[in-house]
Amino acid sequence: MFGHYRVAAAVNTTVVGNPAKNAEEILKLICQAEQKEVCAIVFPELTLTGYTASDLLLNQTLLAAQNESLGYILKNIQQKSIVVIIGVAVLDADRLYNCAAVLQQGKILGLIPKTYLPNKKEFYEKRHFASGRDITNHHIDFLESQVPFGVDLLFTDRADMTFGVEICEDLWAVTPPSLQMASNGANLLFNLSASNELIGKHLYREELVRTQSARCMAAYVYASAGVGESSTDTVFGGHCIISEYGSTLAQNERFSLDSNLITADVDLERLSWLRLNESSFGDAKRTVARRITLSQLPKLSKIERCFSPMPFVPSRTKDKEQRCDEIIQIQAHGLIKRMRHTQIQKAVIGISGGLDSTLALLSTHKAFMLMGWDTQNILALTMPGFGTTSRTKSNAVKLCEALKVKLLDVDITELSLKEFEAIGHDKEDHSVTYENVQARARTSLLMNMANKEGGLVIGTGDLSEIALGWSTYNGDHMSMYALNSGIPKTLIQYVIGYFKSDVSIASILDDILATPISPELLPHKEDEIVQETESIVGPYELHDFFLYHFIKYGAKPSKIIHLATIAFDTKYDKETITRWLSVFLRRFFTQQFKRSCMPDGPKVGTISLSPRADWKMASDVDFSTWLEELN
Repeated sequence: MFGHYRVAAAVNTTVVGNPAKNAEEILKLICQAEQKEVCAIVFPELTLTGYTASDLLLNQTLLAAQNESLGYILKNIQQKSIVVIIGVAVLDADRLYNCAAVLQQGKILGLIPKTYLPNKKEFYEKRHFASGRDITNHHIDFLESQVPFGVDLLFTDRADMTFGVEICEDLWAVTPPSLQMASNGANLLFNLSASNELIGKHLYREELVRTQSARCMAAYVYASAGVGESSTDTVFGGHCIISEYGSTLAQNERFSLDSNLITADVDLERLSWLRLNESSFGDAKRTVARRITLSQLPKLSKIERCFSPMPFVPSRTKDKEQRCDEIIQIQAHGLIKRMRHTQIQKAVIGISGGLDSTLALLSTHKAFMLMGWDTQNILALTMPGFGTTSRTKSNAVKLCEALKVKLLDVDITELSLKEFEAIGHDKEDHSVTYENVQARARTSLLMNMANKEGGLVIGTGDLSEIALGWSTYNGDHMSMYALNSGIPKTLIQYVIGYFKSDVSIASILDDILATPISPELLPHKEDEIVQETESIVGPYELHDFFLYHFIKYGAKPSKIIHLATIAFDTKYDKETITRWLSVFLRRFFTQQFKRSCMPDGPKVGTISLSPRADWKMASDVDFSTWLEELN
């Protein structure tokens, strides 16, 4: 469903040396996973015999019992479309291999041997096994069938899923096999493991899985041996982890006395398109891989995954603080570099009492404080017009005074009236011309003041406005350095909140954050804002959600709608989301001409619309294809 697949990592209660009992427990877990609409499930290393069977793995009786139990499992999953990945010892050419067996509908689709064999301290696998490092393009006779065997196997449903399998130590090696699997197109990786528990090892293990999923730009599903393994020298905790592109989606509680499994819905379509959009993935060396086609997988009836309604904003408070601090540092140091390079010592900024100009002023002030520059060289202009309310102007003035910057008040009413007269525009006609004349008057004042004072005009427009083209061309669209151009509106609110730690401005910022978002270009009514941006273009939280998924990995409109209905749950219905996504698409495509000549500004996150680096698009693209897909 929209590229989502439900995967599972399972830990069966192991009875060392008793494959028959282990097989029964494995089948129970397979049935549980099938009921949960899981398409693929992975079990721990040497699932049927137990990893700690040790020298008994060289015994004919145990291997025969293992193969008999594997045959029993195959017989009982003939009618099941779920893919099962279990660990088995495989004998070939008078060598024993520690393998992963990929099963579906009663057949063994492939056997993957372990590449790296630990042979230190509590592990001594070379005593029993040979490495499968060089085995490619090979088949073996196994359980009366010819089975593909080797480290070059990948499995695909010929849709969005292509997966590879590695085993335990393979992940801990300098060059894990999963790197090559990913280079060959695997966006889903499984690991059968027997990683014992030591103090703090689980933290490193989770980090290893998570970072490998990031490095491979893939989903990674890990299952490790549980407490049923022998405790002669080591104890196993049964750690299961599912990660996707650097984020852990699920992990279990270790040391369970019962069999258990975890599931997560991974977005494999997203991962494949992220590789196109976000990295040098295409430069990775490809090798010859054998692709085995899977039978039809279980259908996913409903995506069971949380999607952040604010993907640009960290969910954890600690992360928010770190993110805000980093954003401010990026903005401040970008501005410092620009001012030092141009040998300009003054900053000129228009202050409205709104979110964007507030953040731009705070970050500019931060830059001056870092450099020990005189804050009186920050020239803040309030430029009240027909729609300016006393609330916004008062907040702008109080903030400037608290920060000890130079405050200038220039009313644009008379300037605008003269402009109306010059172009023959009726002042009672409150059309777009009425609004844009004011926006351009303000920008003209800022530019001219900068010329007069030898200053740099600081742009205040944010990433969300740039995406929507919500600016006046050659008005607030233009500046000498667009300080907020890499920050979306939803994140700007949180960054401003970060500055509330300064008690001298906390109450001012609170009121700014509580003020409706408005350009204040239409006449107010009894000193109240009548022009609210979000009632015109739609909620910024929706547009930021659309922007993230549209740019990050090129999601289709239909998928964006589906994810948004999950993320916003009961807040917005599908009809509302669809309506505003239509607005987003129309504005995004038709307003590219403004982005094509936008000024420099610092990139802050992974998404930017700078025409010089991150987003290149013709200004006259026909967007009907996207609207058709939306419908």
